Amino acid sequence: MSEKGEKTAEIFAIGNELLLGIVQDTNTHWLCRRITGLGGKVRRAFLLPDEPEVVAEELRRALQRKPDLVVTTGGLGPTQDDKTLEAAARALDLPLEEHPQALAIVERRYRELFEQGRVDSPALTEARRKMARLPRGALALDNRVGTAPGVLLRVEGAPTTLVCLPGVPSELYDIWENALQPHLERIFGKGFYLERTLVVEVNDESRLAPLLRELQQRWPQVYIKSRPKGFAEGLKILVTLAMSGERSAVERTLAGALSELKERLEAEGLPALELPRA
Repeated sequence: MSEKGEKTAEIFAIGNELLLGIVQDTNTHWLCRRITGLGGKVRRAFLLPDEPEVVAEELRRALQRKPDLVVTTGGLGPTQDDKTLEAAARALDLPLEEHPQALAIVERRYRELFEQGRVDSPALTEARRKMARLPRGALALDNRVGTAPGVLLRVEGAPTTLVCLPGVPSELYDIWENALQPHLERIFGKGFYLERTLVVEVNDESRLAPLLRELQQRWPQVYIKSRPKGFAEGLKILVTLAMSGERSAVERTLAGALSELKERLEAEGLPALELPRA
């Protein structure tokens, strides 16, 4: 947790296929949006190989930084290269044990898949039971799309919660939006995030730089970012103002900063159009 009281997070996307460029990591982007939407701050995001010693060392370093949430994606499946839980157990110096709740999830999912004709047998093979071996003290998170349970661990003696999610996006989304929600509310509380974006009719970002620098100094609690964007009629500049915190304070502060920005742009003769809220 940061000194300002912000809830912080780190993300570890795990898989050799990501580092080889075989698969594009879209999960990190999705998680950044969700964590930001809860009022949290993602401080770091990493791509790591399927090597338990590497992942374990990076997890240890993360725990020393004491973020409120660490999320890993990938490496929970039944194959030999799925080693994320082994790495988590190493990092926390915990044994891997067959977890009754996780085993029940795996068993139920294979039975459902068998009844749907998607697998040849519902039997709990050794490879399937592997997905139910969790670090001691972990909580299994139901996966209603795939077969590998998500995993949650509250780190003893630290403010950090470690969450391990599957790498398949549809499975990650399901666990995040359902089984994980009560735990996210515990971590982030009733945090609120809001962003507003203007499209400014100017093709030179440097022309905006002094104006935005002054605005940032006047509204230090607001994150202000400009970026060029191509449209059908040519290049324009997007200016985004964003803030997280208590809802009424966020809405009031952001409205004030946005109003001042619009006034300054008008005074400079720069037309601007506000984009609809997402």
